[in-house]
Amino acid sequence: MNYFFTKYIVIEDILEKMDEMDLSDEERWYLASLIDSSLHHAILSEILSNLNADDKRLFIKHFNNNPGNEKLLEFLNERIDHIEDKIKKVTEDLRKEMHEDIKKAKKVKNAE
Repeated sequence: MNYFFTKYIVIEDILEKMDEMDLSDEERWYLASLIDSSLHHAILSEILSNLNADDKRLFIKHFNNNPGNEKLLEFLNERIDHIEDKIKKVTEDLRKEMHEDIKKAKKVKNAE
């Protein structure tokens, strides 16, 4: 599914690191899905935490109808200062956390 904020999500480097690990196709697919879901939840959480109750309802209504609609970003820009920067920061913070998790997983795997 395409979301209006997909252009801010860059996870290729994480997927490359996962490819270096000895994972089955099923494990790789599961982890990629988990990463995707985590990013989307973190971004939506950031957006919703910056909207008032009425704007949250309106945003959710429009998002549920068409999550890829670029007008959603216009809607958010009118209500939240620097929302694109906030989305980028959330994405980057989560990417860093995922890189750390992958490093830890590699250490555990190599210790076995």
